[in-house]
Amino acid sequence: MHTILKSNSKEVIIGIDRPFVIIGEKINPTGMKKLGQALVDGNMDYVKELAKRQVDWGADVLDVNVGHTEIDEVEMMPIVVEAVKSAIDVPLCIDSNDPKILEAGLNVAIGKPLVNSVNGEEKQLNTVLPIVKARGAAVIGLTIDNDGIPATAEGRLAAAGKIIDRATKMGIPIEDIIIDPLVMTVGHNSQAGLVTIKAIELIRKEYGVNMSLGASNVSFGLPDRHSVNSAFLTLAANAGVTCSITDPIKLGSSLRATDLLLGKDMNSIRYLKYFRATGKLREAEAAAKKA
Repeated sequence: MHTILKSNSKEVIIGIDRPFVIIGEKINPTGMKKLGQALVDGNMDYVKELAKRQVDWGADVLDVNVGHTEIDEVEMMPIVVEAVKSAIDVPLCIDSNDPKILEAGLNVAIGKPLVNSVNGEEKQLNTVLPIVKARGAAVIGLTIDNDGIPATAEGRLAAAGKIIDRATKMGIPIEDIIIDPLVMTVGHNSQAGLVTIKAIELIRKEYGVNMSLGASNVSFGLPDRHSVNSAFLTLAANAGVTCSITDPIKLGSSLRATDLLLGKDMNSIRYLKYFRATGKLREAEAAAKKA
C-alpha cells in the first residue's frame, strides 16, 4: 500500500517496500526558542534556513507547526507555509490539532500535503476528517481514544481501526491514512517500546496501512537519547513503520543504514550518496562556524 504526497514538482511515495521517509521536525517552535522568537518577529529568513537545511540533510517531507502563545496561529500558518514553499520544493505536513489552523495551512499548501493529525476522539474525527477529505490530503491518525492512549497494543489496534473506519466511510482512501501507534517513555515503563512494536505488528497485519512515529518520546529522561531513538526507529522500521517525524540531521544516517540492512537500497547507492553529501555538508557547516 502506497501513500503518495506531492509538492509542486516532487512526489514522495511512502510504503513498506519503499525507503523510509523522513518528515523533518524542526519547523516547530516547541522547545526551540530561536524559532519561536523568529515567528514573533516575523523573521521568515530563519524559517527558510531551517527548511533548506533539513532538506539538504535528507528530509523528504517537512512538518510545519506554528504553535506559540504570542502569535495568531491562524494568521501565521499560511505565512510560514508560503516561506517554506519559496525555499524548498518537497511535500508539506501541516501540523496542528486546531481545525482552523489546519485549514489555513492547507489553503496555501500546494500538491498533496499531509495533515498531522487526527485521533480517535469524537470531536477530532468530526472536525478534522472533513477538512482532510475536502482538501484531498493524507492524514496521520494517532491511536488515541476517548480515554487517552491505550495501554495495550490491542487497544491501540482498536483505536487505529476506529480512525480507519470513520475516514474510509467518509471517502478518504485507506492508502491516505497513516497510523501513528505512539510510544511512551521507556524510562518510566520498560515495556513501553515493546507495546508499541506489538501494536505496529498488529496494525500492519490487520490493515496494511503505512505507519509513522515520533520517536523522541521513547528516550525522555534518559542519557544519550540519540542512541535510544536511533535503535527504536530501526526496530520500528523492521516491524512496519514507514515514515517518521524526526530530525534528519541527527537520525538521517541511521535511517539510511536501516534501509540498507532491510534490503531497500540496491547496491548501497542511496547510503553512499547520503554519506558523501552529508560529509560535504559537515565540512561546510564547520567552516562557516570558524569564519
